[in-house]
Amino acid sequence: MESVLLFILGVAILAVGLAVSIGLHEIGHLVPAKLFGVKVTQYMIGFGPTIWSKRKGETEYGVKAIPFGGYISMIGMFPPARQGGVMRNASTGFFNTLVQDARTASASTITDGDEHRAFYRLPVWKRVVIMFGGPFMNLLIAVVLFGVLLMGFGAAQVSTTVGSVSACVHNVSDTSQKCTASDPVAPGAAAGILPGDRLVSIDGAAVTSWDRSTQLIRESAGVPLTVVVERDGATKNLTVTPLLTERNVTDEAGAVVTDADGKAVTRQVGFVGIGPASELVQQPVTAVLPAVGQNIGGVVHIVVNLPQRLVDVANAAFGPGERDPNGPISVVGVGRVAGEIASIDTIPLQSKAAGLIELLASLNIALFVFNLIPLMPLDGGHIAGALWEAVRRGFASLFRKPDPGPVDTAKLMPLTFAVVIVLGGMSALLIYADIVKPVNLFG
Repeated sequence: MESVLLFILGVAILAVGLAVSIGLHEIGHLVPAKLFGVKVTQYMIGFGPTIWSKRKGETEYGVKAIPFGGYISMIGMFPPARQGGVMRNASTGFFNTLVQDARTASASTITDGDEHRAFYRLPVWKRVVIMFGGPFMNLLIAVVLFGVLLMGFGAAQVSTTVGSVSACVHNVSDTSQKCTASDPVAPGAAAGILPGDRLVSIDGAAVTSWDRSTQLIRESAGVPLTVVVERDGATKNLTVTPLLTERNVTDEAGAVVTDADGKAVTRQVGFVGIGPASELVQQPVTAVLPAVGQNIGGVVHIVVNLPQRLVDVANAAFGPGERDPNGPISVVGVGRVAGEIASIDTIPLQSKAAGLIELLASLNIALFVFNLIPLMPLDGGHIAGALWEAVRRGFASLFRKPDPGPVDTAKLMPLTFAVVIVLGGMSALLIYADIVKPVNLFG
């Protein structure tokens, strides 16, 4: 029962954090819009029926039933078809009707005397600032959360403390990891090394990092080594003789190196049979932005390869394959991960808090990147439209041609309609996959 309650608490914390992130995203649009004089009629968190709202001045602030997003309503989002406000008659074509309906709805938001406060009348740079304000808020939230995570809690790093001790020595090709009577006892276990021991020195050489201890052990096969460990506040001298074993060669990233035939490259090295423990080490402020940049790069990579990633998700959801833990997940999957982090009973409370903060920070990075995709109705689509208008007007001015006026972004409504359908299908697929074949991050 306790684990269930903790799971629910983790989901609730994530939901509140997501709601706050969405609210701040919309404030990122709201504040510059009001500063630039645009009339904002609504500020809403969520979609669907309104649960609560309150009008303050000319703006209605409220919360809606479906908490998967938010919006602000600005008057005059789309310019008229022609300068001067002349509207075209709608045709019977479905896509032409979409375009005309968008223009009509936009025109209906402009009341007499407010024409100068329409969004489309703003200079390009002001429209870009307004539309970029939302994603920028998500980026700012992520920077703050990564700062709290790295500078307050710390980053997980390999320490010089022993985390695991093998009971026996396996052949490099043996993946069963079960000791048999024929397997020799691992030198570390035979010497009495225990999990939690901190390596102080090996044969007189100070152990300043786990890589240093690995180097000394691998170079000393068959040679008795005096290993000094710190245990329960006291030092203890142990004698360990590394065993000559065959081990895979790995590259700097930890991947197994293969030869031209695709076989793993191996070499003979000294082996003791101990593994490191990780610990949280507080980082300087200079580590925050690189961490944010690395996270942005990871999300961009997922977005660029999204079609293939979705195919992989579908194959896993409707077939026997496993989900890629680094692949896309829905808000349902994110909630499940938050619940699992909170309910794990083998990690301390500090690590749980750090895990939830990292998850929320990564979610804000995803919102930042995704909203900048240059497609309507995303913020990036409005930014792209404004920038294209600046290019058109720049060329017109350069070649002394008449001002072409604002870009008729309403013409993009058919594309917007298609994007909404694709996003809906993608969300449905990911939600289904997160229910029937969830990502397994914790084994």
